[in-house]
Amino acid sequence: MKNNRRRSFVKKLLAGTTGALLAPSFTATATNNTHRLPSLDTDDTSEAFWEGVKLQFKFPKGLHYFNNASLGPSPIPVQAATTTYRETLDGFPSKYMWGGWSEEKEIVRQKVADLFSVSNEEIAITHNTTEGMNLIARSFDLQPDDEVILADHEHHSGTIPWKAWQETKGVKLVRPILPILPETVEDIVTVYRNAITSKTKVISMCHIVNTNGMILPVKEISEMAHEKGILVAVDGAQGSGMFDIDLHDLGCDFYTASAHKWLFSPKGISMFYAKQESQHYLKPLIVAYGYDDTSIRRLENYNTRNLPEFLGLGVAVDFHNNIGKEKIAQRSYELKNYFRSKIKGNPAFKFKTPENDALSCAIQTLEVVGKHVSDVKKQLSDTYGIDTRPMTTFGLNGVRISFAIFITKKDIDYLVKALEGIAS
Repeated sequence: MKNNRRRSFVKKLLAGTTGALLAPSFTATATNNTHRLPSLDTDDTSEAFWEGVKLQFKFPKGLHYFNNASLGPSPIPVQAATTTYRETLDGFPSKYMWGGWSEEKEIVRQKVADLFSVSNEEIAITHNTTEGMNLIARSFDLQPDDEVILADHEHHSGTIPWKAWQETKGVKLVRPILPILPETVEDIVTVYRNAITSKTKVISMCHIVNTNGMILPVKEISEMAHEKGILVAVDGAQGSGMFDIDLHDLGCDFYTASAHKWLFSPKGISMFYAKQESQHYLKPLIVAYGYDDTSIRRLENYNTRNLPEFLGLGVAVDFHNNIGKEKIAQRSYELKNYFRSKIKGNPAFKFKTPENDALSCAIQTLEVVGKHVSDVKKQLSDTYGIDTRPMTTFGLNGVRISFAIFITKKDIDYLVKALEGIAS
């Protein structure tokens, strides 16, 4: 019975893509309709449902992939759609690169805007989070002794742009220290509050830190910053797709996020959000014909670009929506708490990620007491086929474990047994 349900799930999810693989269309309207996916049963939250979701991802035999925070896989429908778009483009390159997909690109923009509850005039489709952080950091005409706050857990791609474009001009980068295991949101807000001075112009922060999966309170910090005339830029690489995000509610000025992690899009595609009233600060990294466009599209004007990946992002958003963003968020927390319940109380392990659901979600960093993390990572990989990310900075000495929607409770049981074996 369970196998029948899984097969039915796969059949539903792949409907609308298999036909496209047989006969790619060379008309824009037909291509647009090719990859619509059917809605799924949003009331089904059973483990069998999530085992069906897992079947949409193809991994080599024996690989247990707990490293989604590094890079996510694309599910079968997204792979199929992107391949078809590529075949269509190669069949008539000049048509589709130079305007044949203009309407389709705007449909993708609208899907991304809807996903984040903002206007399509606030979304640019860029390449990755690093590009977005460079775009932000390079845009500002900051003066010597102005200050930008960057907490110590920021990703290199969030700090290096500020170093290259602003610190070299004499702008001061303020690096407050975040607690590893805060108990409340206020514990983190206080760190930023204490770092603000009369010279602070921008707070640049992660939504979820790369090191231990700690969620930073963007909304509270944005409210505090705006009261003082400070802009807020957010590296959302680890947040987008993990749980529901309303960017207007968060209140930040800018939010940049690679879609190839928790949204499972084709690689090298991302979304860039700029609040309407804050867009005037931004200057394009690249200029080409049409550089005088006053809309947010000026930030993505690369002339020739990889449009199959652009359009594949739209199918990735469809895949996400068909499962349901609220259901995905609930599942993310369910897997986190299931894993923690299996480990809790065992003296062989130490969590290096906050327990509070307001402060962490589907990324958890765990130390095996008495073991160096590089050895733990190697044993997990070599002996058990489990891929994780070792974290050595900030004294974490732990493996960073990602619980994406293709992870099942059976997978977690296997992981826990492997960790217990290594600990013993």
